[in-house]
Amino acid sequence: MANHKSAAKKARRDAEARLRNRANRSTMKSAVKRFLTVIASGNKAEAAKLLPLTQGVVDQAERKGVMHKNAANRMKSRMALKVNGLA
Repeated sequence: MANHKSAAKKARRDAEARLRNRANRSTMKSAVKRFLTVIASGNKAEAAKLLPLTQGVVDQAERKGVMHKNAANRMKSRMALKVNGLA
């Protein structure tokens, strides 16, 4: 339990931020899973159409501070490699 007024405020603020981050992370992970499902089906046209949308969701998560910039770039790069690797 917080012993100071400012510590209590920080705890409240952190709890709100945690919920925001969880929502943003969940949205990102759902988009990536949807993309990976299309990749697994082998549909290159659909995957190519979905790639920029999914990368945009990852960029948004990065801008909101949910993930590190390098992690987001690595994820986007790997998604592009998967699309390019489809026959």
